[in-house]
Amino acid sequence: MKVREEAGVAPGDLSLDSLLEAQQPVVLKGLAANWSLVMRGRESAAAAIDYLKSFDGGRPVVGYTGSPEIGGRFFYNQDLTGLNFEAGRVPLHQFLDRIAAHLGEADGPSFYIGSTDLDLYLPGLRAKNDLGLDPACFGPVPPLVSIWIGNRTIASTHYDMSNNLACCMVGRRRFTLFPPDQVHNLYPGPLEPTPGGQVVSMVDLRAPDLETYPRFASALAAARVAELETGDVLFYPALWWHHVEALDDFNVMINYWWNPTPAFIDTPMNTLLHGLLSLRDRPEPEKRAWRALFDHYVFGPADRAAAHLPKHARGDLGPLDEAKARRLRALLLNRLNR
Repeated sequence: MKVREEAGVAPGDLSLDSLLEAQQPVVLKGLAANWSLVMRGRESAAAAIDYLKSFDGGRPVVGYTGSPEIGGRFFYNQDLTGLNFEAGRVPLHQFLDRIAAHLGEADGPSFYIGSTDLDLYLPGLRAKNDLGLDPACFGPVPPLVSIWIGNRTIASTHYDMSNNLACCMVGRRRFTLFPPDQVHNLYPGPLEPTPGGQVVSMVDLRAPDLETYPRFASALAAARVAELETGDVLFYPALWWHHVEALDDFNVMINYWWNPTPAFIDTPMNTLLHGLLSLRDRPEPEKRAWRALFDHYVFGPADRAAAHLPKHARGDLGPLDEAKARRLRALLLNRLNR
């Protein structure tokens, strides 16, 4: 299924609240079409590379390099004992020169700079290439704006814990997205190590092995595909799985990551890891009982568990604030360290 597209949306018309309410991916056609980086990329890959170099802040970036044999897919090695690429800190201009030296090679090495803080590593670039949204519209925490640079690379199917506005700057990209409820059909790999910090699907989307991973057929039936041209912006909600293919010799993307929750709220990934420690291997009747408790205290309406109690007696069941978050964190750490 193709991701829905909207044309004619201007940054001033963009409503993040509406996007979050819908909880569906959407391509905002041409939203960033007039950005300077987009226009340089339309001239040539060399013009885009020179433009990026002009903002190089001098901080070494983490560059990933893969041999021609990986076909651009940054992943595990064959027996899952390590990764199929090398990573190292390198000056940005030097890594850009490596990419430029192999432009047009059908079977060349793969080069990739993953999510890199735009303002820290390329200061001044965002002043000329930005959605111009009021930071307050992202919620209590400002968005992380990052850049991705590389040649024909593949980011294997994974999820992120933040909402995303992915701005296609140079080169075309193809996103294949899967709703969060498809996790069982995506065959997630090890929790660690991971190719890029997040769990990835073991299935190679280029040639799915449905004998080894038969449920992936159901995931494909639920998939949404977004074909991005330069200047297009893709929104997708947090926890949607996505497989990203950079389709041209040189590709750049800028992302706005945000989550409308206060910074003092802990990451749910910590809860999941603690669940592996405390719940997964208990007897099934206990797990069902704990599921009911979690539904009552966590997954139901936030005010339900304490609605029958007077306000002065609600304690940690009342609305969470920074002080309560600190207290809960200290209590949890104390119990884990027993």
